[in-house]
Amino acid sequence: MDNNFKDFPKSYWLDSTPDTNYPSLNEDIDVDIVIIGGGLAGINTAYLLQEENLKIAILEAEKICKGTTAYTTAKITSQHGLIYGKIQGKFGKEMANLYGKANENAIKMYDDIINENNINCDFISQSAFVFTQDGKYTKKIKDEVEIAQDLGIDAFYTDEIPFPIDIKAAIGFNNQAQFHPRKYLLALANIIQDKVQIYENTRAVDVEKNDEYIITTEHGKKVRAGKIIITSHYPFYNKKGMYFAKVFPKKSYIIGIEAEEKYPGGMYINVEKPTRSLRHQATPNGELILVVGGYPNVGKKEDTNKNYEALIEFAHNIFTVKGIPYRWSTQDYITLDEIPYIGYFAPDTPNMYIATGFQKWGMTNSMVSAMIIKDLILNGKSPWQEVYDPSRKNIISSAKNFIVENLNVAGSLLSGKLAPLPEDIDLKLREAKVIKKDKDRIGAYRDEQGVLHFVNTTCTHMGCELNWNSAERTWDCPCHGSRFNIDGEIIQGPAVEPLKAGNNVNTIKKLLGEDF
Repeated sequence: MDNNFKDFPKSYWLDSTPDTNYPSLNEDIDVDIVIIGGGLAGINTAYLLQEENLKIAILEAEKICKGTTAYTTAKITSQHGLIYGKIQGKFGKEMANLYGKANENAIKMYDDIINENNINCDFISQSAFVFTQDGKYTKKIKDEVEIAQDLGIDAFYTDEIPFPIDIKAAIGFNNQAQFHPRKYLLALANIIQDKVQIYENTRAVDVEKNDEYIITTEHGKKVRAGKIIITSHYPFYNKKGMYFAKVFPKKSYIIGIEAEEKYPGGMYINVEKPTRSLRHQATPNGELILVVGGYPNVGKKEDTNKNYEALIEFAHNIFTVKGIPYRWSTQDYITLDEIPYIGYFAPDTPNMYIATGFQKWGMTNSMVSAMIIKDLILNGKSPWQEVYDPSRKNIISSAKNFIVENLNVAGSLLSGKLAPLPEDIDLKLREAKVIKKDKDRIGAYRDEQGVLHFVNTTCTHMGCELNWNSAERTWDCPCHGSRFNIDGEIIQGPAVEPLKAGNNVNTIKKLLGEDF
């Protein structure tokens, strides 16, 4: 692969596993529990609940294990940056302890599930490291070591890592892990399918509440359920909770490289920006090293291929790179205080549950979600619910983040409406522009065969204007992270409706004088 990026990005996790073929929902059904989202959080939750003699259904908008789960770096760790110092400083030691215990238990739960079911998913124990090249973070790292050790975590301080990187300090956590997320989830789905109804290509678009919840799919089918669990990465349901104002998307980019050097083991991430992360993965063709970085805003007006180029340069500075067979991106949602929202959707929804805002740490927090929600459903309480409570009172301490992020959303919405647009659509192959005709803003993309594809660039979620993502060749929303393909079909929510074709698309086609 060269730096022209002519090949479409692909994830190793998808490339190395088969596709699934679960049915779509084609009739109305009644269940005890419906889970919206067939990724890591949804399937883990279904697995933990399956033995409770409950009728459970999973609704997945596309294919299970093919959303965020298929684009992660798959580190199973309780080390989430310098999180414990942040939590203890803001909310006290007890909250830091709850967060640590929940994530340490999540690692053990993965180990137990994998061993009990003999799941072959490349699960191996690894140490995890957070390092810095900037001396201003040395004290924070040393403080994090003390806090983590005081919480009972097997943490240690070091001033070196096995790469040609001049670091100032690092914290290591022992007894962490990594795995192949799709091998794990596909096996788990196969295990639960006799007790859990799994429906693919079944997008939930609306929720009503009468005596029970009624979920409507995009094809008009109804699911009646006593309880609903929303694990769709970003909550598609906006009538309560105001999650659209409390959860914000960030982007990461990943390259999978082949190197002359043998990877020394361990999982690594730095403190400062730009973020850089490393781990390895054994494959039938040899060792793959995942080089990760970025976390820019979704939908930002930029040449997104530059994010891949920066990672390639970083990789060449550390390894003798033989090839770069894989590259892909992932999207994470960040909460106001950097702690996920897991639990009751709102204070007055005792039978509706939410799991979202996992930051960059979805592996352990997905399992934490499953454990907490199972406890809430069966026992009405969980030992870890307080720190993750979506309605927690101490979130007010993050009011500054609330104001800043929502100003960013408002700015994206307004700037998109007012931005000047090109008058022509002289497009090269694999190039896109936003054009204007009368009152319509229309996105135009010319594919590899020279065919033009048009969409209305107004996001169907809350009306923000989309920007072109040249790296993934998608139309992305800078406000809440919805993503659409070149024909306006949904790649990632919270949008539940595809892009509408502009009223003047046919007029523009005629003006072009081309045969469509």
